[in-house]
Amino acid sequence: MSTPTTTRQRSYPKDFLSVLDFSHDQLDEVLGLAAVMKHERNLLNHAPTTHALRGRHVALLFEKPSLRTRSTFEVAIHELGGQVLSPTGDAVFGGRETIADVARNLERWVSAVVIRTFAQSRLETFSQAAPRLSVVNALSDQEHPCQAMADVLTLIERWGDVQGRTVAFVGDGNNVANSLAQACLGLGINVHIASPDGYALDAADALRASGHARFGAHLRLFVDPVEAVREANAIYTDVWASMGQESEKAQRDAIFRPYQVNDALMAAAQPGALFMHCLPAHRGDEVTDSVIDSAVSVVFDQAENRLHAQKAILHAIVRA
Repeated sequence: MSTPTTTRQRSYPKDFLSVLDFSHDQLDEVLGLAAVMKHERNLLNHAPTTHALRGRHVALLFEKPSLRTRSTFEVAIHELGGQVLSPTGDAVFGGRETIADVARNLERWVSAVVIRTFAQSRLETFSQAAPRLSVVNALSDQEHPCQAMADVLTLIERWGDVQGRTVAFVGDGNNVANSLAQACLGLGINVHIASPDGYALDAADALRASGHARFGAHLRLFVDPVEAVREANAIYTDVWASMGQESEKAQRDAIFRPYQVNDALMAAAQPGALFMHCLPAHRGDEVTDSVIDSAVSVVFDQAENRLHAQKAILHAIVRA
């Protein structure tokens, strides 16, 4: 007698490797769920989602150092009733076996893996090798989608109706800028990105993000940071040398110095413009103390919202 098999019916994709993995409706839905989860967190064990991941295990596979990402994912998994597994980085990425074989092993034990790594291709390998395993991108060199979800959740909290607003990203056209553009454009928020020559957002990434735009939102690339922020309701920046670029720090410091977010640049934006940063911040480099510690800074709201956004993402894709 043959054993019947069942196919999991998913309203959401099994993986979250990019903001673009979510349709517009799914993006709205997950952000709405994140807001509800944040509101209900004070219910503790009486929150409706307390047992959402009961009986499920989620592995955290981190090749890069982390404070916010690891902490918020561990808390998120526990608050959803799941269990955390944390294999050592060298066991997963140390070359003892192929990435595909690691994925095939983990698929037999856990429901999802949260991966923070360098190459986006490693995430894709996990996804393809383990069709029953949900894979979450906790940061790669190309994208940082969980951060972007927390960022736009913060903007929704501050602005309510976000359509037609403008966010200016000032600095390296990196993974944070890429995912931020995807999420903002998908909600109808215009995005301006100002970068030195040679450090702009990749043209293919810009095209993909623009293809996700709604409600007439646009993406514009600038060299001049002052021009980029003139219409901005929020200014976002990130470190000038990301993880893996430490050898370029001195060179980048000189190139990006004119892109520092300081009081003068904030004054060039729209009145009351917010300041955003994914953290950790290198104070005195990409941002001054007077800006990051000001009343318009929402950097710690963004950090807090990593928890709620990631809870909603896990709830959506692992239980789908």
